[in-house]
Amino acid sequence: MRAPAGSRYDEQGRNGHGGRFGWIGELSAVGGLVLLAVMVVGIAGIVLAELLDAAPTDPDSDAFFEDPVVDLVIQLLGIAIAIPIVLGGARVLGRRPAGTVSSVVGRLRWGWLGRCAAVGFPLMVLQIGLLIAWTWNDEPIGESGSGFPGWPVFLLSLAVILALVPFQAAAEEYVFRGWLVQVIGRVARTPWPAVAVASLLFALAHGFGELSGFLLLLYSALWWGWLVIRTGGLEAVIVMHVANNLLAFGLAAGFGELASTETAADAPWQAMIAELVFAPLYCLTVARIADRRGIERVSP
Repeated sequence: MRAPAGSRYDEQGRNGHGGRFGWIGELSAVGGLVLLAVMVVGIAGIVLAELLDAAPTDPDSDAFFEDPVVDLVIQLLGIAIAIPIVLGGARVLGRRPAGTVSSVVGRLRWGWLGRCAAVGFPLMVLQIGLLIAWTWNDEPIGESGSGFPGWPVFLLSLAVILALVPFQAAAEEYVFRGWLVQVIGRVARTPWPAVAVASLLFALAHGFGELSGFLLLLYSALWWGWLVIRTGGLEAVIVMHVANNLLAFGLAAGFGELASTETAADAPWQAMIAELVFAPLYCLTVARIADRRGIERVSP
C-alpha cells in the first residue's frame, strides 16, 4: 500500500503498516542484509582469487585480485548488490511498492533523469577539469600509477566501468538518499533529521582519509539530500553520482591507477573548495528546472 496523496519523498513509508516501531525492524533487517551481502561478495572474491591463484602477491594488499580490472568488478558488484535488497525490503517489510524508493510517483522518471544528465555531466566534466588544472603542480594525475596500460586493457577497463559503475553509484543513492531517509521518515516530522543522519553515514561509509575529504562528502550529501526532497526522487542525485564516478574511474583506468586504494575521503582541500561552488550550482539549477517542468515533489 502506498502513502497518502500529497506525501513527500521521505514520507513514502507512511502507509499505515508496520505499527509505531515497525521502522526499527525494517532498518535492522535491511541494514543487516546489506552488510551481509557486501561481506559475502568479498569472501567470494577472496575464495575465487585463491582458487585461480590470482590473489595479490603483496600480503598487505586490500585487493581481492592482482588484476585491478577483475578486482574492480568484485568491488563494484559488492556495492551494486544493495539495490535489490533495499527495494525488496521496502516491498516485503515496508509493505509498499518498491518503486516508491525511486520517486514519489512509484518509478524512476527516465525523461527527468535524462534532463538532469544534460546538466550534470557537463558540470562534472568542468568541475573535475578545473580541479585537475588546479592541483596539477601538487600531484600530476597519473604520477602514482604505471601510465597508460595499453588499448586492450584500457578498453576492457572502460567496458567494466560503463557496465557496472552506474549500478554501484545508484546503489549508494538507493541506500543513503533513498531507503534510509524513508525509513527514518516514518517517524520524523520533517525530512531534515533523516537527511542529516543519512549524510553523516554516507560520509563515514567511505572510510577515514583527509578531513577535507570527509567534509566534502558530508557537504555534498547534505545538498543531494535536499535535492531528493525538493524533486521528489533519486534521479537527479543518481545522475551526479554516476557522472562523478564514471569520470573518476575512467581517468584512473587511463593512467594506470585502478589499483589505487584512495577514495573520495582522501580528496584534497582544493576538491572541497570546488564542491562548495558546484554542489549548490547543480542542485539549485536542477531544482529550478524541476519547478518549470512541473516535476512531482509529492505523491500524486
